[in-house]
Formats: sequence, C-alpha cells, structure tokens
Amino acid sequence: MGLGSSHLLEQRLTALTGACVAPLLVIDHSGLLIPLLTGTFLFLSLLFLFRFKTLENIHHQLSWLLFGFFYLPLLLGHLVPLRLLDQGQRWIFLTLMIIMSCDTFAYFVGSKIGKRKLYPSVSPNKSVEGAIGGLLGSVFAVLLARYTFMPVIGLVDGVLIGLLLGTAGQLGDLFESLLKRACQVKDSGNIIPGHGGLLDRLDSLLFAFPLAYYIARYAYGG
Repeated sequence: MGLGSSHLLEQRLTALTGACVAPLLVIDHSGLLIPLLTGTFLFLSLLFLFRFKTLENIHHQLSWLLFGFFYLPLLLGHLVPLRLLDQGQRWIFLTLMIIMSCDTFAYFVGSKIGKRKLYPSVSPNKSVEGAIGGLLGSVFAVLLARYTFMPVIGLVDGVLIGLLLGTAGQLGDLFESLLKRACQVKDSGNIIPGHGGLLDRLDSLLFAFPLAYYIARYAYGG
C-alpha cells in the first residue's frame, strides 16, 4: 500500500532522518541514533494524529515509513563502522566478493541444473540447486581471499563465514523479492535499466554488511 502525495511531509522527514544515520556513524556519534529515532517516531506520530485522512490506513502508512528507516539506512549504515575498523576496507571487499560470487554461482548452477523451486511464491525463478551453488561460490570467494589479502581467516572460519554471508545475501535477495510481490511491482525502480532497480543491486548487501561488521568486530577484534 503506497503512501501517496498526502504524506509528502512525513516521507521527507523520514528520508531526512535516514540520511543522518551515516554522518552520525562517521563522526562516531552512534549514541545519538536512539534519540534521533525516538524523536522521529514521536513527531511522525503527532503528524499522523492531526493530519490523517483515512483512519483505516494509518497503521499501514506509518509502518511503511518506519520500515523504510530500518531497512535501508540502519542496515546499510553498518557499512560505515565496518569501514572504520582497522581491517575494514578488506572486510568490505571480502563481503562484496562473497555476494558477487554467490550471485554468479547461483545463476549459472541454477540455469544449468536447477529443477527444484526454492521459494516459488516469492521468487519463482530461484532453485534449490542454485542456492546451494551460491553458497559454494561464497565459500570459494572467502578461501580465495584467505590466500590473497585476508590471511587472518582460518580455513574452517573461512568456510563458516562464506556460508553465513552467502546465506544472509540470499535471504536479503528473497526478502526484497517479497516486498516487490507485496507491492505488486516487477522492479524496485528504473534508475539502472535491465537490473530491476537500485535496490535489487543492494538487497543482498543490506543483510550481509551488518553480519560482516559483527563478525569482523567481535570475532576478529576489528
């Protein structure tokens, strides 16, 4: 359900709040995120309280706005603290390698031998065989990185990281497909012709970057 033009003020406020996430993380003021989110929620609540037109749609519209904040700025915002870690640049490159390798292996394996549907109600073109191929590609990417620029990752750890981030990426892809199905649209946008929209290029990374950050920080000490 869309928000429509009657809630442009609310949409702009939420977009502005989301745009503040990355700068706050860059200047290491992550503690301000909670009051920022709290203030935004309270202000949105008052706007909806006194500006509503259709009472039955308020919970849907408010939920869409808040979901937009959590889904994009908060998840993708993990890219900032990940980059600020001592080995952050390498972890970012590793995550990109894993997701790209996962997508590539999943596509070729799925197109060649894919028979069993993975989740037809959400993404009818994806297969179980393709998903397994994607995970193998993710592990391959980590092992390749281990012998080139990430020697700190052990062999067993590399397999686990590949499986974890590969799974996260595929789940992120499926979740974005779920949203498109719910909104009854084929593509998330038309900025990148032939690629289904910008969100289709980021959906896997939205789930993978937060996990990569917590692995890098707590399992490898940054």
